[in-house]
Amino acid sequence: MIASRWSIVSVALLLVSCGGGVDDAAVTEAPEAEAAAPVRIEVAGPERHILAFGDSLFAGYGVGLTHSYPTKLEAALRKQGINAIITNAAVSGETSAAGAKRFAFALDGQRVKPDLIIIELGGNDMLRGLQPSETRANFTAMLAEAKSRGIPVLLMGMRAPPNYGPEYQAEFDGLYGDLAKQYGAKLVPFWLEAIYDKPQLFQQDRIHPTIEGIDLLVEDTLEEVEAALPPAG
Repeated sequence: MIASRWSIVSVALLLVSCGGGVDDAAVTEAPEAEAAAPVRIEVAGPERHILAFGDSLFAGYGVGLTHSYPTKLEAALRKQGINAIITNAAVSGETSAAGAKRFAFALDGQRVKPDLIIIELGGNDMLRGLQPSETRANFTAMLAEAKSRGIPVLLMGMRAPPNYGPEYQAEFDGLYGDLAKQYGAKLVPFWLEAIYDKPQLFQQDRIHPTIEGIDLLVEDTLEEVEAALPPAG
């Protein structure tokens, strides 16, 4: 059972590289994108700006931006009475190295300073054979930049499957927790936890989550996101 579950994780990790090169038309024409888009809930109170920074897991691959994790998360937060406005700055196929290069630029481009940054990267690094030390260095650069600007961060952790070897697995899996402690960031240890062993919650490619899968991911991580938001004002 453990082996079969981790084989699903291995496949799920492929999604972050398979997103590259897909145009918007291909995404919006996907069957999953035909479901009704969530209606924005009007909420009183101070606006809470969140920057979602990641790869195709955040970019809505196969379901479109209206059904992406950041969009669904915004709706869930607003249902909780939080006046959340989430900017989706995800790029399909992105590695942590590419993310680190554009991180400051993405922050500079925000109309309002984010109250929180959610960083979801790392899967592509494994697929491209990057050493965990490189991934760690790239995350360190992003976390240091965020800290210099006084912006809290929530890290969405990933896990390496066993076939990468015990040393690689331990080094990769440990970097998220280590860096969260070092920079005072909040952490979701493995943010695919709720669906990685449920193939029915992945699209036909058995790689990208369905809308239902994304809904479950939002439900499973909502509490952590709420906790990561600093008090208003």
